Amino acid sequence: MKTLIVGASKGLGKALIEGLGEHGDTLIGVSRSRPETLAPLAGVHLHWVEANLAAPAKAAQVIVDAVAEQGLDTLIYNLGIWEALAFDPAYLFTADSDDQLEAIVSCNITSTILLIKRLLPVLLKSANPRIILTGSTSGLPQSGRPEVAFGASKFALRGIADALREGYRQQRLAVTCLNLGYLNTEDPLSTPRAQAAQRDEGHSIPVHDVVQVVRMTLSLSSASFVKDITLPAILDERF
Repeated sequence: MKTLIVGASKGLGKALIEGLGEHGDTLIGVSRSRPETLAPLAGVHLHWVEANLAAPAKAAQVIVDAVAEQGLDTLIYNLGIWEALAFDPAYLFTADSDDQLEAIVSCNITSTILLIKRLLPVLLKSANPRIILTGSTSGLPQSGRPEVAFGASKFALRGIADALREGYRQQRLAVTCLNLGYLNTEDPLSTPRAQAAQRDEGHSIPVHDVVQVVRMTLSLSSASFVKDITLPAILDERF
């Protein structure tokens, strides 16, 4: 299996690079620059593409050029930015700068659409093509969050997923949206999961759990797919 992971240099993306794949599989990480330390699983081949999705059209072409010849089975789009004061009691929508709001829309929506558009001809050559979009519980109805641009962009991901399923159902394109709650990205995959689960006293999700969910999704046959998974922290009172 050949899997492309966008936003793979840190946090959840880095955990996916280090936790996915079986012997002989290929992972292709995408970020502005390759991180110095990576520890993929034994027998997993790792390649890297340096691309800045802040320039969506240019980055999309760089990525497609890098994977077209060898083919691709799965795209995991794990890139997203949010407001400077997001998830802070001081957040105020009217205080957000226009430049910040435009950047969030460009990175979280425009770059997603342009990259998928260019990658689809490559993905659809696979016997089991899959797209996994890292969404958020902020993109769910009545999420309880006030961040306007971030919430709107995560709502948009679910719309992108729905439209792709309808447009490419006959080609068996499986599109999954992961609606993730508050993540513990301070503890990497190398931290024992039981220890990582203790951070924030049950108010955040270890990246270990997200990696496990993605592994399950990728293990399914071409006859089925996971449409949506909502994964909040156990003590998240919104859910």
